[in-house]
Amino acid sequence: MSTSPLFRIPLAEWVDSLLDFLTATLAGATRSVSNFVQNAIDFVLDIILLVPPWAFIIVVVLLLLWRTGIKLATFSLVGLFILWNLNLWVPTMTTIALVLVSTVFAIAMGLPLGVIAALHKKAGAIITPILDFMQTMPAFVYLIPAIPFFGLGTVSAVFATVIFSIPPTIRLTALGINQVSLELEEAADAFGATTAQKLFKVQLPLATATIMAGINQTIMLGLSMAVIASMIGAGGLGAEVWRAIQRLQPGLGFEAGLGVVIVAMILDRITQKIGTKKSPPRKLH
Repeated sequence: MSTSPLFRIPLAEWVDSLLDFLTATLAGATRSVSNFVQNAIDFVLDIILLVPPWAFIIVVVLLLLWRTGIKLATFSLVGLFILWNLNLWVPTMTTIALVLVSTVFAIAMGLPLGVIAALHKKAGAIITPILDFMQTMPAFVYLIPAIPFFGLGTVSAVFATVIFSIPPTIRLTALGINQVSLELEEAADAFGATTAQKLFKVQLPLATATIMAGINQTIMLGLSMAVIASMIGAGGLGAEVWRAIQRLQPGLGFEAGLGVVIVAMILDRITQKIGTKKSPPRKLH
């Protein structure tokens, strides 16, 4: 292996020093965040597991019949029953709780950042290269800084999942707002709409389909990261896959992988359906 004859930049040492400094400085804040996130995950999981599997399946199928259609409802009925039959119900619900909590945090932070990037050119010019950096960084790398801040477990998994999955929400929110017709924006200005009125009654409703596409991608990335995060103790279906790899049990690994696919397809179709629904016309007053 050849080495550079030039002076080596101590980038790794700088990063280690920065992480050590931030870990020591933000210890109190990270402990509070860790407790809050862990309580949120436990709350969601307790609520989900409180419902018997058969009742959960019936409720989901009835809701999908009402809001989407018989195809997705039938697929969900068969898919969820298979997961229950394979004794993967608790890992599946753990994964869903992890993805739900991560997605809520990603949307809560991503939507405002997307709006800021769309409305302020300078902010957009700063945010865009950061998103490029985040989307090209290998997913495994996000697990490394999460551990010193939050230790091993589900909280680090949520932290890594949020960082990994947030770029599509920011990027497509900004894109959806920027794609709104200038004529409509000028019409809103002509009617005397304020910036907030124009944002909430014109730009965001018209950008709903694009924003939902970003949220859909965030959920899918969150699900993929939740599986990867099993290596730091996230639990769920990812832990079943990881356990099957360690024990060389391809059959069990296939079952857990099938569970991930079923959950991904259900969440993907639901968010796609929501995104394609037409928004009702709104008045500018």
